[in-house]
Parts: sequence; structure tokens; C-alpha cells
Amino acid sequence: MLLLQKFARQSWKAASFNILARRWISSSSIGFQKVPMSKFDGNNFINYDKLEANLKVVREKLNRPLTLSEKVLYSHLDNPLKQEIVRGESYLKLRPDRVCMQDATAQMAVLQFISSGLPRVAVPSTVHCDHLIEAQLGGGKDLATAKATNEEVYHFLSSASAKYGIGFWKPGSGIIHQICLENYVYPGLLIIGTDSHTPNGGGLGAVCVGVGGADAVDVMADLPWELKCPKVIGVRLVGKLSGWTSAKDVILKVADILTVAGGTGAIIEYHGPGIDSISATGMGTICNMGAEIGATTSLFPFNDRMLKYLKSTGRGDIGQLAAQHRQLLTPDEGAEYDKVIEINLTQLEPHVNGPFTPDLANPVDAIGRAAEENGWPTDIKVALIGSCTNSSYEDMSRAASVAKQALEKGLKAKSQFMVTPGSEQIRATMARDGLDKPLEALGATVLANACGPCIGQWNRQDSKKGEANTIISSYNRNFVGRNDGNPQTHAFVASPEIVTAYAIAGTLKFNPLSDELTSSSGEKFKLECPYGDELPARGFDPGEDTYQSPPEDGSSVSVDVDASSQRLQLLTPFKPWSGRDLEEALVLIKIKGKCTTDHISAAGQWLKYRGHLDNISNNMFLSAVNEENGEANNVRNQLSGEFGSVPDTARAYKAQGQPWVVFGENNYGEGSSREHAALEPRHLGGAAIIVKSFARIHETNLKKQGMLPLTFDSPEDFTKVCPDDRVSLLGLIDLVPRSQVKCVLKHKDGSSDEFLLNHTMNEDQITWFKAGSALNRMSEGKL
Repeated sequence: MLLLQKFARQSWKAASFNILARRWISSSSIGFQKVPMSKFDGNNFINYDKLEANLKVVREKLNRPLTLSEKVLYSHLDNPLKQEIVRGESYLKLRPDRVCMQDATAQMAVLQFISSGLPRVAVPSTVHCDHLIEAQLGGGKDLATAKATNEEVYHFLSSASAKYGIGFWKPGSGIIHQICLENYVYPGLLIIGTDSHTPNGGGLGAVCVGVGGADAVDVMADLPWELKCPKVIGVRLVGKLSGWTSAKDVILKVADILTVAGGTGAIIEYHGPGIDSISATGMGTICNMGAEIGATTSLFPFNDRMLKYLKSTGRGDIGQLAAQHRQLLTPDEGAEYDKVIEINLTQLEPHVNGPFTPDLANPVDAIGRAAEENGWPTDIKVALIGSCTNSSYEDMSRAASVAKQALEKGLKAKSQFMVTPGSEQIRATMARDGLDKPLEALGATVLANACGPCIGQWNRQDSKKGEANTIISSYNRNFVGRNDGNPQTHAFVASPEIVTAYAIAGTLKFNPLSDELTSSSGEKFKLECPYGDELPARGFDPGEDTYQSPPEDGSSVSVDVDASSQRLQLLTPFKPWSGRDLEEALVLIKIKGKCTTDHISAAGQWLKYRGHLDNISNNMFLSAVNEENGEANNVRNQLSGEFGSVPDTARAYKAQGQPWVVFGENNYGEGSSREHAALEPRHLGGAAIIVKSFARIHETNLKKQGMLPLTFDSPEDFTKVCPDDRVSLLGLIDLVPRSQVKCVLKHKDGSSDEFLLNHTMNEDQITWFKAGSALNRMSEGKL
């Protein structure tokens, strides 16, 4: 079947070439200009003409105005002539332009690519070392420690990148999404990345989607990438940002309106006159946090702010080419959205969202009162700015303007203060222009150009685990234990300038817009509105060169994995489906309440095992709450009757050949794209995950690994499940798209319950299940 797909693809490419040739001959104004995709991709060129030719085929089929996201997606279809296109229903076969991977997820993606047996990646791809650097002492020291601690992993990624034609960004380069925005993203691009905040690139008018490593392997192996045709939610922006209100407040307000699940299955598309008051990096901030509302991705239409950013980052030629194809990079007049919300930027207040969830919105004038009413600690222990969401030059300069005001009055930060530059380029430019000086003088510790506390890589020393405390950051996520592993840390998110103001005041009861501070001389004063340059007047300073280009021929490069390594482990294929229904499986855990990928596969200290599936599986479901006893990581072994940890219980079942299932509630698997949350249950003997609803990326990851992701046809059936049930799933032999699976619960008292379950697997995804995984299916094709 895969060979047939290749033949069909080649035929389509030939047809597309003929269309393009005719178009090129007839065009006297533009023609095909050879503009490289990036300065690192000299042999790969932007081809808007091809995208427009594809889109012409789609227009003839649909005969209606198109939104921007539809234009970008549908112009990247593998076979637009035969593709069914129904929002929310059909599965699109797409051809992404490039793949980006951060070091934690890249380990498993590269290991899977090695298993495919292919000699070289088929599309431009990069690995970025940003997740394994732990924050503790400061940038230079922490980076040196990370290089020594992770030497084996960095060597593996560096050598594998060289062998398989992948660009490699060394430790210290910066955060993947900032690097991509500075170097790789451009309007109309389709990129997939093995990190949930890949949508950051929507700030430059690209469709950038977070995926699991198996999806990245498909694209690197020259297979079409599959995506359920998204619905499109329009966010119309009117008015103008000013004062303390920033781009961050736009997405904090959108999260309030749509909630953490409101964007599931949809692309968020911003439009309206208000977008012109937002910088390109500000638009990136908004798109970045679209992951927090479950959106497939988010994006803005091409405008002059993007053109300005492209020119500032040395890509003026790309900006000029994009301007010539503006019609492709903006929505059609009359394009229809599945839902539209409107936000008046002039009236928008600064927000402080949290704790424990990014959609709990608090206007800045209400957060202090809300904290007191809810019993949240009001003293701020730590304030942190930076991360992939807010580490632009504009972000740092606005924060620095607030810091300068405090310094002029003789004040320093009352809270511990940490600053994370998003990239080496941002760090070097900050240092050259003196933006780091007022932040450090205020009391900031400047961390390495990496993710750090945002993803749990924080060796926090000022607070004990279990101690209730409050932190505030300009990060994107604030789930329980996300930043420091302490479930009693009340984490809030806000813009960098608001966070800086709170660092100075040291309390949530302070309102930067209206309240006064007291200077060192006793004088009362109010902070003035922050100001920051959108882009550096003297251009960006690239800083240290941290990029490793792959050789033209990497066949002689050796990639070794030590069989005794505790950090890396070659993959063993999962067993294919038995061909029978699942009979009397055990319930490993019935999860109560929210279950994010952090609950399923914690980050922090566990990141060091991302390349070793068996070792990292020891973190499976550590913080998921067991409904039976209200405790985390304590479940009853249904065979022995004894309570123990979730991973140990799963291993005991696996050792006895006893399959197990998990039950959960709504938006199961929200949060990070980490595919380990799907790999670990599969590795330890899980057969199915049965929930009320799934987050998009996690559901796809489960399918890729041969797990059964099932949802209750009637959500109230969740209450029928008992922790000591035996679970049978019937109808697997007749599994087809849109079919239902019968679930039979055999209770301990001899009674039983029956109800129906749904799945969203299409024909190809069902073959993944039968083969044991998508990777197994790929191997069957002998590509």
C-alpha cells in the first residue's frame, strides 16, 4: 500500500509540475524566485507558486472563500485533487516543509527514525538542545553542568544529526521556538515540531503544529503527515494595545473565554484591525499559548509587522517575496469561521491567570482580592520572566524599563527574580544594548538560554516540597507541580512587565496600574507604563555561533548506543494485535479529575531518561489521583490485593501477561506534546485508555503507539467503573472507522455493566493498531 501511495504521489508531483510550468510561463511580474527557506538551507527554496497551484485545485472543489489557515493547510496537501475536505471530519494528508525537535523529545524521535532504516531525512529538520539544562546558579555555570551531565545524550544527538542530515543547535543556543522564529519560520510555512508550543511560529503567519515524535518520523521518512481537518475559530481584534496591556494579555483573555479545552480540534485564527498594534513577536506570544486552550495551532495574517521582523532578522528577501504573495497569506474576504469571538484591545486589562490552570483569569485589579478570598499565599516567593512564550527583545526591554524605575527610587526586587533569555541572539543583543544591567541590578539571576523552570528544570532551594507558596512567571503553563515539582506551589502567569512589577512589590495585593510604592527615601510613587523597543535599533547581535550543519554525506558517521546505558536505549518493536477481543483486562487506575501529560509522564528530573523507555516508564502516572483512595501513585494490585506505586503495579501485571486499561475524565492528556505519555503505558502492558474526552496531540500519540484511545458514548458511564472490575472490549475484530466498541464491566460481586465506547481512528490508524504501532506499520512497508 505504501508503494502505491508513493506512485500516486509521484504522479501528482508530475501533474503539479505541469501546472506550475504553465503558471511560470504566463507570469511576467513574479516568476519563480529562488529564495532559500533559511540561511542554513541553501538548496531548499520557498515555492509560493506551488502552493498557489495546489490551492487553485482546492478552490475549484470547495467553491467558497477560504480562511488563512485553510489556505496554508490545503496548499500543502499531498494530493489536493483527491483529498476529501470537511472541517472536523476528514483526515488531511499533508506535506510539511520542515521538522523541528527539542532535545528531550528528539531522543525518542531519532531512535524511531533509526529503527526505520532510512539513510537520511527527506525534509529540512533540526534538533535544538534546550530542555536538559537545569536552572540553579546562573547561565554559565548551569550550562557547564548540563554539558557534563548530558554529554552522552548530546553526543548521540549530535552524531545522529550529522549522520541523517539534521541541523543541530548546541546547548546554549536557545529555546527551540525562539530559534525557529529567528531563523526558520516564514509566512505560509507548514512546520511540525515535537513540542506543544511549536505554534509560536504563527506570529509570522505560518501553520506550526506540535506533534509526537512518531509523526515527525513519518515526515522525515517522506510519508504524508495526517491531521484531522481542523475547524477554524476566528478571534477578531479591534482597538489598540497601550499602557500596561500587552500581547500576553490577549491570550490570557482568550484562555478565559475558551478554557483549556475550548480550542480542541480547531485552529485559532486572529484577524481584524487590532492586529496591526501587535508586534510580530507579540503575535508569537499569543500563538504560543494557544497550546493552553488545546488548539491545533494559531496564526496571524501577513502584515507589515512581520515584514519588519523578517528584515531585522536578516530575511528581508523572504519578506519581499511574501509581500508579493500577500493574497495567499491573508484570509479571503467573506471567509467563514466555525465560531467568532471579539476582543477590544483598547479596553483589555492586564491579567494574572492562575493558580494551577492557565484559564483561570484574574484582571490585575482583582488578583489580590481573589487571592485573599481563596486562601492563596499572597507573598510572592519567586518571579520569573522569559521562556519560549515571552523572551523577545521587546519583552526584555519593557521589563527593563520597569526595573529602571524601581532602581531610580532606590528599590530592589522583594521576590527572588529570574530572567531567561530565549536565545543566544537575544542574550547577546541584551548585553550589547545594556538591557541586562537594570534587571541584574534589580536582583535578577540571568539563567541559561534554555527552558529551565518553565518545564520543571529548576533545582529550587528556597522552598520545601509540600510548602504552600506563590510564584509568578511569564511562562505558559502553571499546572500543579509544573515548575518545581511542589504541588503546593501556586503558580500564576502574566506578562514580563507585570511580573517585574510584582517582583518589586513582592505581593499579589499590589496593583501596578494604580498602587503606590515607597522609595528608599520614603517617597511615594507610582510605576509609569512600561516602554520597550519592538526591535533593536542596531539590529541583532548573533552572539556565539552554536549551530552544527550536517555534512553532505553522513554515511560514514557512527551513531553508537551503549547497551548498558541508563540514558539511551534502542527500541524493540511492540507486539502486534492478537487478532482477538480484549477479555477481562484489569483496571490499573481510575483517574479522578485533571490528568495532563505531566500527570502521566512527569518532566523535571525525569527528562534525563527521555531516550531510555524502560527507565522513564518508572514515572508513569506518578501524580494522577486514584479515585479509589484519593491518593497519587498508590493503587491496589488486583492480583495480590496489596497497594503499591502505579509503575510497579503495571510491571507486575505485565510480568504475568495480564493486560490492563486506564479510565479518565475530560481533556485527558492536555498539556505537553510528549509522546512518552503514550509510549510508557504501551511499554508496560497497557491495552486501552478510556476517557470522557482526549486532548488532540495525546490521542494521536496513543494511536501511533498501537494503544486504543476510546471515549464513553455516554460520559455518565464513567461512574459505573469500579477499580477492581474486569474489563472486556468487544468488537475489535470488526473495528472500522466510526464503529463502536462494547465495554463489559464484570464487577467483583458478580454483577456486570455494558455500555458503548467510541473511537476516532481512520483506516490507516486502525492498521497501526493491528500492526502494533505506526512504526511497525512503516517497517512492514520496507521503506
